[in-house]
Parts: sequence; structure tokens; C-alpha cells
Amino acid sequence: MSPRAKRLATKAAENDHDISERRACRLVGLARSTARYEPKPKPDDHDVIGRIRELATGHKRFGYRRITSLLRREGSGINAKRVHRLWKAEGLQVRRKPRRRRRAGAKGEVLKRSAHPNHVWTYDFLEDRTQRGGKLRILTVLDEYTRESLAIRVARTFPSKSVIEELEWLFLTRGAPKHIRSDNGPEFTADAIRTWLAERDCDTIYIKPGSPWENPFIESFNGSLRDECLNMELFVSLSEAREVVENWRRDYNDLRPHSSLGYKTPSEFAKTWRDENGTEDLERAASPLRPTASADLQRQTERAEILSL
Repeated sequence: MSPRAKRLATKAAENDHDISERRACRLVGLARSTARYEPKPKPDDHDVIGRIRELATGHKRFGYRRITSLLRREGSGINAKRVHRLWKAEGLQVRRKPRRRRRAGAKGEVLKRSAHPNHVWTYDFLEDRTQRGGKLRILTVLDEYTRESLAIRVARTFPSKSVIEELEWLFLTRGAPKHIRSDNGPEFTADAIRTWLAERDCDTIYIKPGSPWENPFIESFNGSLRDECLNMELFVSLSEAREVVENWRRDYNDLRPHSSLGYKTPSEFAKTWRDENGTEDLERAASPLRPTASADLQRQTERAEILSL
């Protein structure tokens, strides 16, 4: 019997058979405090449901936990259980992606886990198409420690020269990482990139062929990018794709709660780390930028002048 049914049985025994509450509770097997419990009236959920619907409409692929985090940021003291109850009642459940079955032993240890910001970066490619079928290649760069999206670049093609140009800009503005992780794609294994990274004291970490689980951070990020942005949009042109993707990247860094960071945003997590450890530790941990070619030095000088404006 449920506690509610036992309470009803206790009341019936008291009223119909004129026995004491103590004896009725003993017969039913119910604590006297439970028998005296009066259910509290449910709070008015109308306003909360309205706000949950607004957030769910703006973030169609967010689950109730992230919505709870957003509500708390707004000053609401609501708990996750209440949001979950309202979430199910309103039919807002997000369809779960089916899990892929992996072969035995596929899950292994990630080599050289990041210990601080700017320690290990990771990068990879995605592909998409415009409304007319035009091919889009998307380069994503991630800081594995803070989960910050450092760059998402969209182009028709992406030769190794273009990859170097994007990394050059990031190295100039953020400092060079100690390691950078990738798969064995031709853009990442090209001699030009390997040489360029070696000249800047940035070690390359290549995962085993056919082992994406060795690069879990960028795989998870790319899954979120595709699920929350690419699959939700139909791009008319390359310029529109660049604008939409960049807006999503900024929301990802500044607004989207990240479950692996205690539902902080990557920007908040990075700021907390800097406040606790100081920027000097980060600068000391980063590899120095040492351009060796005059062309590289000229491009970096021009970009530094732009940043100082």
C-alpha cells in the first residue's frame, strides 16, 4: 500500500471503529507523523511553464538539465526535479540520439590529457551543404581543458595552407599550445603543417586510424555543433553559413551551460581558472611563438597592428 492509502485506512479505522490514532497506525503499519501529514498545495506553475517553453523554443536541442541551469542564472531557485516534471507534462522531451555499438576494447585512455588552458588543443573537420548542394567544409578548433571553441571556419575547400593561416591567427592572439591533437586527415598530416607546428614548439598528437574515441572532446563538440546548429539550419549561401555558425560559437562559449564543467559556460570556467591561478601561469605554460620566415613575421605584425586599433 502507498503512504496515501495507509493514511486513508488509518482515518477510516479511527472514524468507523472508534479506535485511537496510535492503535490505528500500529495496525496499518504507519508512522504517526506520516498519518498526520497534510499534502502541501502545488505552486502555481503557469509562469514557470511559460518561461520553460520560451527557453526550449530558443534552444530546441537543450534538455531539461540545461534549461534548469538557464533558469537558475535568471535568479530562479527552481530545482531540476520540478523542471523535469513540467518538462514531461508539456511534452518537451528531446529525442535521444541512438548510441552506436562499439567493438570490445574500443574505449581507451586519452593520451596527454590537458592540465591547464592552452595545454592541449584539438581540431577536426566537418562537412555540410548549402541549399543548392554546394559543399561546405568546417574547421573546428577546441581547447580541451576549458572546452572553449577557439574557432569555427567555414569554406568551400580547406587545403593545409588555409589550416596554417587559421592556426597562425590563433597562435598570435592566444599563444601557442604545447600539444595539438587530430586525426590522420591529409590536411593535418601534411609536411607543411607538421613543419610549421614544430617550428613553434607545438607537438602533434595523432590518434590511431579509425579510433575517434581517442579524440573525445572534439568529437563531442562536433556532435553538438551538428545537432544544435547544422541540422537545424538550411544555408542559402557560404556567407550565411559563416554568420550562423559564428553566432552559435559565441553562444556556445558564453551562454550554453556545459555539463562537464559543472554547468558553467566555457568562458565562465576559463575566467574562474584565471582568477584562481593567475594569467602568469597561463602565459608561462604556453609555448612561445617563434616565427622563422620573414613572410610569417610580416603577417603577424600586420595582424598585431589590427588588434591594437
